[in-house]
Amino acid sequence: MAFTRSTGKHRAPSRMSRRSAHVAGAAALATSGVIGTLTSPAFAADAERASLEDTASIPTIAGYELADEVEDQATAQELAAEVVERQAAAEAAAERQAEARLQAARQAEARAEAAREAQERADREAERKRLGSFQLPVAGSYVSTAYRASSSLWSSGSHSGVDFHAPYGSSVVSVGLGTVVEAGWGGAYGNNVVIRMHDGTYTQYGHLASVGVSVGQTVMPGQQIGVSGSTGNSTGPHLHFEARTSAEYGSDVDPVSYLRARGVNV
Repeated sequence: MAFTRSTGKHRAPSRMSRRSAHVAGAAALATSGVIGTLTSPAFAADAERASLEDTASIPTIAGYELADEVEDQATAQELAAEVVERQAAAEAAAERQAEARLQAARQAEARAEAAREAQERADREAERKRLGSFQLPVAGSYVSTAYRASSSLWSSGSHSGVDFHAPYGSSVVSVGLGTVVEAGWGGAYGNNVVIRMHDGTYTQYGHLASVGVSVGQTVMPGQQIGVSGSTGNSTGPHLHFEARTSAEYGSDVDPVSYLRARGVNV
């Protein structure tokens, strides 16, 4: 809001100004001699009355000046009030903007935190699935000798596990998450590793050329535990793999069914 003086409002000319102008004009005429010969007591009396009126008009002039001063003060106060109002409005707007920026920052932080939590949950789920996953003990291999196959090569008369095709020196890995409970020489199994799996079952890896883990070690799915060979009672390089319900010999189960039940394509 802007305040201005009303259009057309001016200071009124004072009576003293008008009277002074008349008196000055008459004096000029008298000096020039135009009316010098016409001077009369009546003219002198009129001049005297004019002088008295001019003196009496001084309070009126003061009244005009006082009214203008009061109006100027009122205008100044209104302008000052407008400045204060605008300043208050600007400060309020600045506070609203600051609050909006703060709120936006908090929302962005909350979204970022939610995204981090979601990513962490996804990572944990992926890790859980990875740790719970199973795979072949020799990548890309296949079963060369079936479970329970009959032969005089085995003391029990039948095969207690399966043989996976594995040229000498092939990487042998743990089929899943577990803890090594046996690592080293295993008689007819040659160099072997036995792992207690995270689900409570056991797996055995025999005829290894070398062992790369130790008892008590935790192994991840797909972690190398040794390399294939032909140690122990073996006719050539391959991996003998067993699945058991305990660490003891004779608790074996069908290794192919065991792996397939855990999502491995055999």
